[in-house]
Amino acid sequence: MRSFSSYHYLISLILFAGISLAAYPADEKPSLLPLPQNITWSSERFYLDGDVMPGDPRIRRRTVSAIEKVPVNMDEAYRLVVTADSVLVEATGDEGYFRAMTTIDQLTGRDPRGKFIAGCTITDWPAFRIRGFMHDSGRSYIPIDELKREIRILSGFKINTFHWHLTEDIAWRLESDVVPELTSEAVALRDRNGYYTKEEVADFVEYCNSRFVEVIPEIDMPGHSAAFVRATGLTMQSEEGKAVVKQLLNEACLLFTGRFFHIGTDEVNITNPAFIGEMIAVARRHGKEVIGWLPGGMMDGNAVSQLWADVTLPPETIVIDSRYRYLNHTDYYSDLFSIYNSRLCDSDSGSDLLAGGVCCIWNDRRPSSVEDILISNSFYPVMLAFAERSWIGGGDDIKQRGVRMGMPGEDVYERFRDFESRMTDIREDRLGEIPFPYLVQTGIFWNISSQYPNGGDLDYSAPFERDLVQEPGSDSSAGVPFLPAAGAAVYLRHTWGDKVPSFYEDPKPEHTAYAYTWVYSPENCAAGLHFSTHNYGRSEMDMAPPQGEWDYKKSRVWVNGEQVSPPAWGSPAVKPDLETPYTNENMWSRPPAGIRLIKGWNSLVIKVPVGRFSTPETRLVKWMFTAMIVTPDGREQLQGILYSCNRF
Repeated sequence: MRSFSSYHYLISLILFAGISLAAYPADEKPSLLPLPQNITWSSERFYLDGDVMPGDPRIRRRTVSAIEKVPVNMDEAYRLVVTADSVLVEATGDEGYFRAMTTIDQLTGRDPRGKFIAGCTITDWPAFRIRGFMHDSGRSYIPIDELKREIRILSGFKINTFHWHLTEDIAWRLESDVVPELTSEAVALRDRNGYYTKEEVADFVEYCNSRFVEVIPEIDMPGHSAAFVRATGLTMQSEEGKAVVKQLLNEACLLFTGRFFHIGTDEVNITNPAFIGEMIAVARRHGKEVIGWLPGGMMDGNAVSQLWADVTLPPETIVIDSRYRYLNHTDYYSDLFSIYNSRLCDSDSGSDLLAGGVCCIWNDRRPSSVEDILISNSFYPVMLAFAERSWIGGGDDIKQRGVRMGMPGEDVYERFRDFESRMTDIREDRLGEIPFPYLVQTGIFWNISSQYPNGGDLDYSAPFERDLVQEPGSDSSAGVPFLPAAGAAVYLRHTWGDKVPSFYEDPKPEHTAYAYTWVYSPENCAAGLHFSTHNYGRSEMDMAPPQGEWDYKKSRVWVNGEQVSPPAWGSPAVKPDLETPYTNENMWSRPPAGIRLIKGWNSLVIKVPVGRFSTPETRLVKWMFTAMIVTPDGREQLQGILYSCNRF
């Protein structure tokens, strides 16, 4: 990693203090993310009077051999003491100083007197040493400038790993002198001119190093290699092909200067038993730690396993956990909570074997743009949730807690509400230039019925439906069991079925659910309704709904007894292929439905039937709903809105 001198530290401190700053009253504390392991606030403020220069005795950097009470990952640990007179930063080396600097950035604000750093004492360290994200540039090219922006932003929240999936069946994105044809337009099937030159890669790796982000390159082998076959006429597992792959791996190992190299090995029949071992040997001759997917090809005990499916941790093996962290399957709200709350590596903290985790985005289906990748996968909100969990550790077993947020007063709900508050503060103060598809959801509450059998008739109406639509909670439905839930999105049955617990403990096909809430508005007004009953996965070929329907389940939504019409779909009921981008199927890719609220209490009622859990139109049927009252343009929540399970 690049050295980070005391001079650069001080200059960066000044520059960081020059960004757009939040204005804080005297008694307000800045929002920090991730939350430090230990923090004690004081009422003091260290003011940056514009004359802070390198060598200023008020700002001290002290290199120490260890930091007291730090149990793991000492290289990234730091201690920070901010008083009215001085700022003291202690760390064992440059990486710890950099992590401290990102905290100082978030501590920096403005009041009538000027710029300041909030007074506190912090002792901080990461629970896990690998905290990262993966882009599938093999399928969809992402420009270097965009990747740099993501590294710049996320390293500010202590993300320290970028897994770069560079090769796929669709295209080979890494320039090669060994086989120049690999990046030719004739080989690529998508983004035909999109690839990374060696000069770009070297510059990008250096940029990441300067922000203490490790780049893990991946050349997927011997599967996911149709681009290699088109360019060379060889299969990777043939003797001739294997020789070429070795040359390509040698070339790439010289280009990427980090500790790791990922060789894939997933989703392929290994016909040449020597292939994986020989590729491991090539990478290790360059001093690399080799990573492969699990499930995947058999590697030796010294290789790192990156877990991607529902597998248990292998014994005596270093692991990176990506289970249930494939962002291309997640929704904007409920799954974000799950990623925030889910424990990594089945442990509260890391160890020599439990390295950490990586969130992955796969672009099997062509995105309409790079921005679409960020919006559809809720990239920044989810990565901030993951940044906190992977730094502080803890959380719950996803197979036990799943996506159940709980209700006010429960510890898990209160922790998430605190995180959400800090995340939205930071978004407003510091992240205005990026796509951020998230609005506060912890104040949204529902009553949800038990599941009622519909016999496969999706038009089925429960006996109480009419009365429920007109007057939720009225006497005619008093005998119907309804239970409370919180959040903008509620999975009645999760994408992954009983592997991830959701609202119903035993969700059944061919059933119908009802949900309602009361919404208080301080005035008569026009509003928008963000509403969805199926978040379209970015690796699927699900059909958009037919015109005039919200989905293929005959879902309905009513506001004050009036049915809300679905949007005009961009590609209605057309069987797509993976090269057909989504249009407006997903909620944040379309305007909200227009509604009107009356002053006082408004009813919001939802009906969500389900048939089978896999259909010709939808491979993975998601029995869920998302609903939120927003401004007519959909960008913000409506001011003064309150949600309640009961009308008062």
